[in-house]
Amino acid sequence: MSLPALLTQHIARRPQRIALLQHIAEQGSITRAAKAAGISYKAAWDAIDELNNLASLPLVERSTGGRGGGGARLSSEGERVLRLYQRLQSLQAQLLEAAEQSSDLELLGRLMLRTSARNQLQGQVSGLRREGRHDRVTLALGGAVQIDALITQNSTARLDLTLGCAVVALLKAGWVTLLDDNDEPEAGSNCLSATIEQVLADPEGPSEVRLTLGNGQTLCAFAEADWLAQRHLLAGQPIRVQFHPSSVLLGVPA
Repeated sequence: MSLPALLTQHIARRPQRIALLQHIAEQGSITRAAKAAGISYKAAWDAIDELNNLASLPLVERSTGGRGGGGARLSSEGERVLRLYQRLQSLQAQLLEAAEQSSDLELLGRLMLRTSARNQLQGQVSGLRREGRHDRVTLALGGAVQIDALITQNSTARLDLTLGCAVVALLKAGWVTLLDDNDEPEAGSNCLSATIEQVLADPEGPSEVRLTLGNGQTLCAFAEADWLAQRHLLAGQPIRVQFHPSSVLLGVPA
C-alpha cells in the first residue's frame, strides 16, 4: 500500500512533526517524546492528531494512564512512515547539493502553504452537485463518515475536483459547534457523532475540546467551561457536532 500523496507531501513540508515519530518510538510516552522533540505536550498531541488524520491508518497508538502522561507507540503503519522519513532525509541532503542557488529553496518554501486551520481531514470526493452558483462537494472520510463542503463553481474547476480525487478538508476549530441532546442541527449543516477525547480548560477563554469521530479521525472545537459543566460533558462521553458546509475549505495536492 503506497502512502497517500497528501501525507507524503506533509512529510516533506513538516519534517519536525514526522521526527516526533522517532521520539515516540524511542520514549514510549507522549510526554517524554514531546520533551525530546523540544515541543509542548499540547503541540505533540496536535501533531499526532494531524498525522493520524492524514494517514489511511493510524500512525500512533495511545493509551491513557501510563507513566509520563500516558503510553504511546508506533503502529506498523507508523513504523513504515518513519522508515520513509529516514529515506527522505537522505534525499533532502541530495536536494541541497543539487540546488543551483539558495533562492531556489526560498521559492519552494513560498510555494508550500501552511494553514492556521486546526482541523485537517483527509477524504475523497464522493459526490458533486450544483446548487445555484455553488457546488456541494461530498467527501467520504472513511468508516461511513462523510461531510459536505459548499464552494464556488470556479473553485471546483480551479481545484480540478472529480469523483474519487483525494482532498483535505480544512475547518477552523471556532466553526465547530457542540450540540447537547436537546439541540436540533441547523438545516443543511454537517452533523457528526463523536466522542470527547479530552477537555483542555483555559482560564482566559473557552475550553478546547478534542473529539474523535467514528472513523478514528479527530476534530478540535471550543466550548465555554460553564456550558460543558452544566451538561457534565467529560472525556469518554458521546456528543454531536455541527458545522456549515460553507465553513469547509478544500485543498488538493499541488
